[in-house]
Amino acid sequence: MRGHLSLDIAGETLWLLPERALWWPARRMLFIADLHLGKAAAFRAQGHPVPAGTTRGNLERLSALLRRHQPDELVVLGDFLHAPEAVTPSVEAALADWRTEFPLLRATLVRGNHDRRAGDPPAAAGVTVVDEPWRIGPWAACHHPQAVAGALALVGHVHPSVRLYGRGRDRLRLPCFVLDSRQLLLPAFGEFTGGWEVEAADEQQVFVVGDGGVWKLP
Repeated sequence: MRGHLSLDIAGETLWLLPERALWWPARRMLFIADLHLGKAAAFRAQGHPVPAGTTRGNLERLSALLRRHQPDELVVLGDFLHAPEAVTPSVEAALADWRTEFPLLRATLVRGNHDRRAGDPPAAAGVTVVDEPWRIGPWAACHHPQAVAGALALVGHVHPSVRLYGRGRDRLRLPCFVLDSRQLLLPAFGEFTGGWEVEAADEQQVFVVGDGGVWKLP
């Protein structure tokens, strides 16, 4: 199965996208979580020999998604930047280049734990910053998993993934969305972010991302 998976929640339709993002067609709003720009730069600043280019790669993936859906607004559910060391001249230049392609796009960041350490995005990114929970329609845009009275929380922070088992010793770990009665947990959008393996409870639905599609885990 390829392509997005559509969910009807609270009288609205949401698309779970294989690009590890969430699309709300009625409001032309795109949600992503845990971008973690500059994470590789932060690790290199600490002396770790990790590859360069992850920030531009993440922004190129985001740009492709924006071109495809043409949203009016982008909402980042926390952790836009990874750490204070992430704000390097190359990261700032990459953000400025990215913004010039989408000058009319409204962009909002719901502060996460890494944002509080790294600081708000550079002015060149053109991002409005708010605290959680940020209410919009039937949703509460958050970073940390939580319950918000009268709303379904759209959250990040956990970087959820699921391990699938094949024959013998075959196994594969893939990112996923997790839905329950109080929140929808998004996978991390950024590369080089790691993941937390979820053990789905009875009241949760798990939607796996892989092979260009999203499907519900039985």
